Amino acid sequence: MEPGAKSEANQNEEGSGAVGSSGGSSKVYHERQRMQFCLLHALNNLMQEKESFTRAELDGISENLVLTDPNKDKWTPLSLIFKPHHNALTGNYDVNVLITALETRKTNVVWHDRRKGASSIDLDAGALVGLMINVPVKRLRGLWTGRHWVAIRSIDGIWFNLDSDFSSPKQFQGKEQLIEFLDSILSQGGELMIVLRDE
Repeated sequence: MEPGAKSEANQNEEGSGAVGSSGGSSKVYHERQRMQFCLLHALNNLMQEKESFTRAELDGISENLVLTDPNKDKWTPLSLIFKPHHNALTGNYDVNVLITALETRKTNVVWHDRRKGASSIDLDAGALVGLMINVPVKRLRGLWTGRHWVAIRSIDGIWFNLDSDFSSPKQFQGKEQLIEFLDSILSQGGELMIVLRDE
């Protein structure tokens, strides 16, 4: 399967664990998709650590963001479930939660300008933690559309697509294949964010 292809495995099945990379003896941590917690899984996959982030932590970040929401006066009774930054039942966290969560880990997020293409990203930067992409998805045979968070990271010099919809991480065959994949994502309406360590 190509690194950017969607898995046909059960997308609601939860699972996590470390799998061996084909490039050596290192282990690659990979959480599987559950409900709409793709941002939670993507963050843990990016950080390569189980429970680096928890649902309780992301919910807390979401609630704190609500306190400063300028549109609180426009809320309806449904806003108790479909909150501005997440769904209280299923997850579905937004980019504000991503940025705030990563800032708590001494990293910052730079939104990539799609007009420059993926080749403009310095994939060898010492401060680079990895990439987060947000892609449009269709589920239930196209009856439901939404967006999905995916972590992309280099582990021991090998780039991996750590999509939680995949049954296991997918290795890129080199930077050229990664750049082609990212350009394809951008051309299909995806968003690309670069995660850097604070220096």
